[in-house]
Amino acid sequence: MILPLATPPPPVISDAGDTQLVLAALAGIAAVVLLIVLAKLHPFLALMLGSGVLGAVAFAAPIDVVTAFTTGFGTTMGSVGILIALGAMIGKLLADSGGSNTIVDAVIGRVGPRRLPWAMALIAAILGLPLFFEIGVVLLVPVVILVARRVEVPVMRVGIPALAGLSVLHGLVPPHPGPLTAIANLQADLGRTLIFGLIVAVPTLIICGPLLARVIERWVPVMAPAGAGGTPDTTDEEGRAPVAEGVTRRPGFGAALVSIVLPVLLMLVRAIADLVIDNPDDSTQKVFDFIGNPTVALLVAVLVAMFALGRGSGMSMRQTQDSLGSGLPLVASILLIVAAGGGFKEVLVECGVAHVISDAAEGSGLSILVLGWLVAVGVRLATGSATVATITASGIVTGAAASSSTNEVALLVLAIGCGSLFFSHVNDAGFWLVKEYFGLTVGQTIKSWSVMETAISVVGLVFVLLLNLVV
Repeated sequence: MILPLATPPPPVISDAGDTQLVLAALAGIAAVVLLIVLAKLHPFLALMLGSGVLGAVAFAAPIDVVTAFTTGFGTTMGSVGILIALGAMIGKLLADSGGSNTIVDAVIGRVGPRRLPWAMALIAAILGLPLFFEIGVVLLVPVVILVARRVEVPVMRVGIPALAGLSVLHGLVPPHPGPLTAIANLQADLGRTLIFGLIVAVPTLIICGPLLARVIERWVPVMAPAGAGGTPDTTDEEGRAPVAEGVTRRPGFGAALVSIVLPVLLMLVRAIADLVIDNPDDSTQKVFDFIGNPTVALLVAVLVAMFALGRGSGMSMRQTQDSLGSGLPLVASILLIVAAGGGFKEVLVECGVAHVISDAAEGSGLSILVLGWLVAVGVRLATGSATVATITASGIVTGAAASSSTNEVALLVLAIGCGSLFFSHVNDAGFWLVKEYFGLTVGQTIKSWSVMETAISVVGLVFVLLLNLVV
């Protein structure tokens, strides 16, 4: 069960005034961007130094800044880091065994190049329903990269629809942590929020996925980079990734698909059990909560892939283990950057930037839907976390929501979810995840990923306001 956070946390390591904290946040973010873009410093080091600048401007004690950074680093590595590592293992074995070639052949053969963006958006949306964004990225990116290589299209043409499918579901639809916590905070009706969320998600995904991809591929006209997303550096004359030593036969489509979908199914079963049973003390729900835990689900998928893909393709156990292990160096840099992004975010939160935004929102007199969206936008820009933005914003507007109708409260959850996705940038772990997996520069990531997230946020809010007129 997710415990709701009724009010935003107070400042912990800084006694600076509101204006000073805003300046500190801007200085820290600016330092990260300048160190990467102008000084060409590695993002891992830039995020560490940017955290120091943030703490110094906020008048926080240096040791407290270090403690906050290491806490955020460790928390992110312990949650997202494990998922990235396990997902990378599956992705590498999928490529080495020839399973990814099987999936790519099936996708291309059935939908054709023109409908690929729509197919990728649909696949990502289905997988994204019960799937955390980070898991979806590490499972889908190898397939996206190989599809882009095989069809020889810009990677953004198929990458943006896939990312949009994952992101829209992550921000708007339960059972993701953000929407569930907002539902609990605001005492919204879960079924109504789920239905409204799907109604808003479908047109938002169409506009910000396949349609927006046509524009972004002109702004970021890059082809699929060699070695990105855990895929091999080379392909054969037909655009297929080379298989590993010991492979004597290609895994079937079913075996390859199960290796990707199994963690999704386990988490979906958990989500359904939580909704149906809704009793944390029930022994059956405890079992489902365990097997549907993202870490456990991915670990089970790795074990299944060892036999379905490794042994199923003729590889020996040693060769299978070599393949799994070889996937980890490919994501080592990503792990450090994503974790450092978590550390930077923690320094922002511990300095009390979110609390400043909370105070500014009170008594604004805006429409409750717009107010919820704006508060979530502010927290998202400051902390980089969609989940933190959703939790904080829902806590701030709880009082105003008390006098709202059931439908309006459900729509408020969605408005906050849309705001939590606004303009992902350097303090968001997802920003670095997308940048590194797709082999982009910081500028290219802003012109693609950040623009897409902003479009989802704004377009989603528009549909929430339109839906508010008819329900």
